[in-house]
Amino acid sequence: MQEKTINLALQGGGAHGAFSWGVLDRLLDEHWLDIAAISGTSAGALNGAALKAGLSRQSGAAGRRLARENLDWLWSEISQLSDNRMVCWMHSLLPMPRGWQRWTEMFSPAAWLDGLSRLFSPYDYGPFYVNPLGSVLRQLPYPDFGNDRGPALFVAATNVRTGRIRVFTRAAVTVDAVLASACLPTLFQAVEIADPDTGRIEAFWDGGFTGNPALFPLFAPHLPRDIVIVNINPLIRDGVPRTPAGISDRVNEVSFNSSLMSELRAINFVKKLHGEDRLQHREMKNPLMHMILDDTLMNDLNARSKMMPPPGLLARMKEAGQGAADRFLDAHADALNVQDTVDLPELFRGSGVVG
Repeated sequence: MQEKTINLALQGGGAHGAFSWGVLDRLLDEHWLDIAAISGTSAGALNGAALKAGLSRQSGAAGRRLARENLDWLWSEISQLSDNRMVCWMHSLLPMPRGWQRWTEMFSPAAWLDGLSRLFSPYDYGPFYVNPLGSVLRQLPYPDFGNDRGPALFVAATNVRTGRIRVFTRAAVTVDAVLASACLPTLFQAVEIADPDTGRIEAFWDGGFTGNPALFPLFAPHLPRDIVIVNINPLIRDGVPRTPAGISDRVNEVSFNSSLMSELRAINFVKKLHGEDRLQHREMKNPLMHMILDDTLMNDLNARSKMMPPPGLLARMKEAGQGAADRFLDAHADALNVQDTVDLPELFRGSGVVG
């Protein structure tokens, strides 16, 4: 296969990010495929940081092996956090009568955690508060993801004060920046980072609110045209949810897809202008868009399993990601660096003004 170069855009979605782990694991098998840049949000930022750190440490097959080791270790640790350790952690932060503690353990941890987040703020934890993802990132086998070697890395977070997206790159991609990108405000305290642009300490929440993932950093002229989005949140879910849980799940999916859909709509418009030859003498990139997804799998899941995955789900998600990447490569490897494999006009058909 002729050598090809792509950019990766990794969505966030909690434990469902194990799907992207599987996708990346499969893509790392292809020595003809070079990754020029990675844009990641939330779980996508965790995956992106682990991938970048491995690929930038050594070149070629050795770097791919280190990246795979980083990703495997990352999800092994997340798997442990997703088990009873998370419930024990919440119990330790919010001591409660023993009878009530036993009562909560009898029911779904996800339902309990969701209800608890409506009563308590992460700021109620006092000196007991800790973000368990911090130690995971600091103990990566290869933890240097803020260097200038290997693929460029862009990590998106949401500025709490302004409500705007903030994209960290190069040396600014610190452990705190990745934690900010994955900071669900009902579970974690906002991550405070000094912002040289504003000259003040800014607080950040999960990047999924404003860029999931952010595509615009990948439009830089020196980067390849191809953007491969690894989708976690299903774009389409047939049927109208009627239960409280179903409604909440779909609201979660629509909300965390909204920024991506906005960027894809803008790209679709630019492509239309290119197709009509209306951008002569204007420097506006015409990106080639691709997606690796498994909406059948994602439609079988719910948003609650993003925080509290049932036993075996992470391994199942990794396997599904490997399969989705394999199918993508079989169907579209030759199209990379040549043409789109996503039909954006079809994606937005029927979404215009009605009247």
